[in-house]
Amino acid sequence: MLLPAKNEVARHLRRYRTWERVMLAAPADRTARDHFEDSGYTLCVLMGKRCAREAVAAAERYLQTNLLTYLQEQTGHPHEQPEYLPEKPGQARQARQSGQARQSAKARRSGQAEQDEQARAARAARAVRRGPPSGRRFTAGR
Repeated sequence: MLLPAKNEVARHLRRYRTWERVMLAAPADRTARDHFEDSGYTLCVLMGKRCAREAVAAAERYLQTNLLTYLQEQTGHPHEQPEYLPEKPGQARQARQSGQARQSAKARRSGQAEQDEQARAARAARAVRRGPPSGRRFTAGR
């Protein structure tokens, strides 16, 4: 999930709040309403929400929390630890020191190489079965 820079979100949230105050002060002003709606739409696009109120709430949460917490809230899995992050601060260092990281990476590469070889063999077998092209063009309706 791509997220915007926090300074951009803060800038657009300030812009939204400013135009909201202007619009509430002068509800008949069409220009103020247009700018308010534009800033709300921009927040919706930035935060990936359909409603401006949801986008404002998401922007405020995004600015108040760290990235990991925000992503966990958005995905609905608050207790899951992403697999690319170690569970404990020293865990990655310990894995490197014990050689576990190298072994698991080597195992992944060898498994990937086997899959690649199998796919290559399957493509070659299909090419032999098909034979050479006949040279005829497809003509629909003739």
